[in-house]
Amino acid sequence: MLFRQRWRDLVFLHWPADPFEVARLLPTGTVPDLSQGRAYVGLVFFRMDDLAFGRTPPLPYLGSFGEVNVRLYSRDAAGRRGVVFRSLDCDRLLPVLTARGAFGLPYRWSRIRSEWFDSRLVYRTTRRRGGSGGARVWLEVEDEEVPAGPLEEFLTRRWGLHERFLGRTYYLPNAHPVWTFRRCSLLGWEDDLVAAAGLSRPRSEPVGVLYSPGLPVRFGTPVPLPPPRTRLG
Repeated sequence: MLFRQRWRDLVFLHWPADPFEVARLLPTGTVPDLSQGRAYVGLVFFRMDDLAFGRTPPLPYLGSFGEVNVRLYSRDAAGRRGVVFRSLDCDRLLPVLTARGAFGLPYRWSRIRSEWFDSRLVYRTTRRRGGSGGARVWLEVEDEEVPAGPLEEFLTRRWGLHERFLGRTYYLPNAHPVWTFRRCSLLGWEDDLVAAAGLSRPRSEPVGVLYSPGLPVRFGTPVPLPPPRTRLG
């Protein structure tokens, strides 16, 4: 185990995406992972807590922060399904610098705020230091658990990420319990982050809205993908 963390109060918004647009944004050695011929882009809001390396105790202060990411869905030649992050906004500067330097992940230092108003949850994010773009989501969350359908399972049961760093694509595996979701209703949303990540701006309501109270996650060591074969002749 390389490191571990806990994700809390996750909100997933998803829209269909053009597979050809997605393909040009994925790292070498991966292709779009499709569900019934469709690609998807996700906008995900959550709180991260209890970040720890190996079996050491969780980091105080620096190990807890808000995150908002724009993600695509990938598959490699070994059949591993993963997530490709086009952007990751975080409200702690040191984790941003560490993740960029150690893994090449596209973290950005941002202002992120989350608040509960009785059963309503609001997330807001704005980028710092001259960055443009931000996002907001507001939803009503009920206590009733709801099962994940086939599309929800396809989008959320991912056991690693793909990234390209220092000229090589790698797969970073993770492990966590099965997701639990609660019934929720989307009350409002705004987004500039999907377009800033190189994708077409969403023009319609998301086709998928999910809320999860969270779960613990463990990450293994990166696995390099073999270089692409060179065709002769």
